[in-house]
Amino acid sequence: MDPARAKELLAHERRRIERTLAETAPANARELSDQDEHLADYASDLYQAEYEEGLAAQLQGELGALARAEARLAEGTYGLSVESGLPIPDERLEAFPLAERTVEEEARFAHGPS
Repeated sequence: MDPARAKELLAHERRRIERTLAETAPANARELSDQDEHLADYASDLYQAEYEEGLAAQLQGELGALARAEARLAEGTYGLSVESGLPIPDERLEAFPLAERTVEEEARFAHGPS
């Protein structure tokens, strides 16, 4: 993949992740009222807070993957699998710029050792 295109894709990913993080209220910033509140409302608020906490954790993980991708771009190894060194197809990188492995390697990695 052309380094300029890779840089563009990674910059777009950074903006997306940072925008979504900014829009996600931290769970501890939400104030759950002690006033009479229907149990269903409380459960809904609790679910929303836990959802936002999970989303924030996922986005932090994506920021880590983005930093690794940017480092590989600077080293000239972006687009090569971190596992085997094989090229990751441009189509995969266009769809998922943070890809660190080929599809086959990622499937094995996700399922763990057999």
